Amino acid sequence: MNVFVTGAAGFIGGSIATGLVQAGHKVTGLVRSAEQANELTALGITPVIGTLDDSALLADQARAADAVINAASSDHRAAVEALLNALRGSNKVFLHTSGSSIVGDASGGKSSDVIYYEDNLPEPTVDKAARVAIDNLILAAAKDGVNSAVICNTLIYGNSLGVKRDSVQLPRLLKQARKSGVVRHVGTGQNIWSNVHIEDVVALYLLALTKNIPGTFYFVESGESSFIDMTTAMAKALNLGEPQDWPLKDAEAEWGYEMANYGLGSNSRVRGKHARELLGWAPKRTSVTEWILHEMV
Repeated sequence: MNVFVTGAAGFIGGSIATGLVQAGHKVTGLVRSAEQANELTALGITPVIGTLDDSALLADQARAADAVINAASSDHRAAVEALLNALRGSNKVFLHTSGSSIVGDASGGKSSDVIYYEDNLPEPTVDKAARVAIDNLILAAAKDGVNSAVICNTLIYGNSLGVKRDSVQLPRLLKQARKSGVVRHVGTGQNIWSNVHIEDVVALYLLALTKNIPGTFYFVESGESSFIDMTTAMAKALNLGEPQDWPLKDAEAEWGYEMANYGLGSNSRVRGKHARELLGWAPKRTSVTEWILHEMV
């Protein structure tokens, strides 16, 4: 297939684009600079320089492709609308990347017993309402001749398959630890996130490209872990002693409001049946703490 991938210079998009090439697909990737374009060319990906604000460019690429994967911003509604408008009535695949912070509770590091399922999602918080509205727009496009899906990733770990980029959450903990000499988590670190290895994420996108049922929402997870378990593993790998609790206000000063409250300070516990039952997805990596201990550092 000829696949157009946005965010092709990023951690998720770059890994997906590389995985597609390795699987024999032709890939065109949206990048922002000539430097990024050179990186993609070296990986066998055809670069297109532009941004998510270039609606005409996005539409042209979507019409020229057999399938589209949006792996750039989960929150750029205008880009999604441009892509959907170009794909409407074509029955082409459109895979949109979302994230499970949409069910995050901003608990400040406290634990929660609440688990969310794909067919029983909560009303979004004010902070996440716009992202959920985009997800719903994409799912509804299945009624307009778009083979659409929302792929809602949890905490992703592992090394990128293509361009050398970091994932969102754990590398921030690692960077802070190396800077300060102390591994820290938000609050007491009892908060729990579902998680998944990047190689298993790529495998899911490859399956969805040919097996998706239009209008499907997928949670992507192969396990879960509390942050204190992850920071304990990180501290052991770095030989830095026990991890420390960090007040939310200090975490916000280091990582910003969104990352401290949702990316690192919330619970996001979900279960994904659709990928396993509808696509036959079978993740191979199931322990984030083992990866931290033996591969991250």
